[in-house]
Amino acid sequence: MRINNIHYRDYTLSTQTLATLLDSLSSPDDLLWPYEKWLPMVLDQGLQQKSKGGHGPIGYCVEEYQYGSHVIFSFSAPKEFVGIHRFDLISIEEGLTRLQHTISMEVNLKGLLSWYLVVKWLHDALLEDCLDKVYNQHHNDNVCRTPHTLWVKILRRLLGRKKQV
Repeated sequence: MRINNIHYRDYTLSTQTLATLLDSLSSPDDLLWPYEKWLPMVLDQGLQQKSKGGHGPIGYCVEEYQYGSHVIFSFSAPKEFVGIHRFDLISIEEGLTRLQHTISMEVNLKGLLSWYLVVKWLHDALLEDCLDKVYNQHHNDNVCRTPHTLWVKILRRLLGRKKQV
């Protein structure tokens, strides 16, 4: 079965500003990943090709990183997830840039069940927290906080994830 999952948000920011945030991914000063609420993204060599890591039970390897454009990861765990996830910076027009995260993968029946029962829900909440974090760093006028669904709250409690702040 094929799974495609896309999250994006358009920001009234330059591509260069968002490139700086993307470049900090998995660093001690990560400006993109919502490690305040979720397990951090850890990469053994940072954003370099063949760097290995992940977050929690999700493992991956950096396949390609181009500053100001994109980073592509291939899944290494769970074994049922065969494919990639990526962050892309897309210039819409001067001063308007889209930050997009895409998952494109094949899964077997076990992977399909784990995706739809657990992973998708947590993934979607994490990505919205990520997009909120970017927004809130640059817009002091209006704090953006996407609420988590009841199912996400239950899953996080059952799995012992970081508490909501």
